[in-house]
Amino acid sequence: MEELFRIYLCFLKIGAFLFGGGYSMLPMLIRELSETKKWATEDELMDYFAVAQCTPGVIAINTATFVGYKLKKVPGSIAATLGIVTVPVIVIILVASVLKQFWGSPAVAHAFNGIRVAVAALIASAVIKLGKKSIHNWLTALLCAAAFASIAFMHVSPVIVVVAVALAGILYGRAKQA
Repeated sequence: MEELFRIYLCFLKIGAFLFGGGYSMLPMLIRELSETKKWATEDELMDYFAVAQCTPGVIAINTATFVGYKLKKVPGSIAATLGIVTVPVIVIILVASVLKQFWGSPAVAHAFNGIRVAVAALIASAVIKLGKKSIHNWLTALLCAAAFASIAFMHVSPVIVVVAVALAGILYGRAKQA
């Protein structure tokens, strides 16, 4: 039970600073789960994060659920999921009840502009870290560029891109073994 509470608290902490969606949580996940707690390697987190993007639902919740499951099966996934959503749910309720009154305020607009900049920085940091960990050779660089172009410019579904790149990785691995 104590371990489940630690899982809950860890994800509560991550969820408390989860501005900007699931991508912004990646640096926090790496720091807390890989570097500090040693509950998962960076490669495992990247895998969980990739699968979380392909499964229905919110990336942050899916990732927390996968990590919690790795740690303590179903009870761990419940603890991690509850932890990641506790603060955001409370904040959403509070903000929704107060923000409606101040939505037209210039101060609120400026605050959200500042938050967007911080979120963009978090995402850029995660992208750089992911790139350094994931791009090992010309093929992975080419797959990364093709995946980015497919999603960003051709508006191909991320699910299709992830499946296609996974298949390319499998084929490359088999060809390399032969």
